[in-house]
Amino acid sequence: MSREQDDMLRRGIGMTSQRTRERLIQRLYEEGISNAKVLEVIRRTPRHLFVDEALAHRAYEDTALPIGNNQTISQPYMVARMSELLLEAGPLDKVMEIGTGSGYQTAVLSQLVERVFSVERIKVLQDRAKERLVELNLRNVVFRWGDGWEGWPALAPYNGIIVTAVATDVPQALLDQLAPGGRLVIPVGSGEVQQLMLIIREEQGFSRRVLGAVRFVPLLNGPLA
Repeated sequence: MSREQDDMLRRGIGMTSQRTRERLIQRLYEEGISNAKVLEVIRRTPRHLFVDEALAHRAYEDTALPIGNNQTISQPYMVARMSELLLEAGPLDKVMEIGTGSGYQTAVLSQLVERVFSVERIKVLQDRAKERLVELNLRNVVFRWGDGWEGWPALAPYNGIIVTAVATDVPQALLDQLAPGGRLVIPVGSGEVQQLMLIIREEQGFSRRVLGAVRFVPLLNGPLA
């Protein structure tokens, strides 16, 4: 592939054009996303590279899309909202992501924080995500194939943890791996009743904020090849 072709791929053509991306950014702003850095990263990250070619024309709609293996790529609003919540108290050095999925949230995070440690139970999805991040020259991400309920204790603690699947309750392992002052953004619930939560590790225990109803695929146990 020539440099010109590669540039066209990253910028997108047709329905993935810059104009289409700008409409998405305007919508996110109107829906309450106010962090300018988050909006800029969403603007420049080529979401069409993270979905099947057949769905590329829908990449800049504010909607979740299927990525195979009964998983989805989160809607841009939710990616922006969860990223904004992580950064609410300032820049972060070390963030763990539970659920690599397509790698889109991973790519966004990698441009907002110093280091990302991403855990995914479905190996084929994580392998594809790795390829996409290499293609985009995003190299501050380390991957682990494993059980998201367990996190990545060997590299703990983390200044931020983001979970991209709904847990029936907050995994104790993730709370244990949160640094003092660290922030955990996680959907909690089951079925139709799911709430996005922000949990902060305080000097004494944890503070919790419920941020509204969401809809995510379930956080399942055990790695899957």
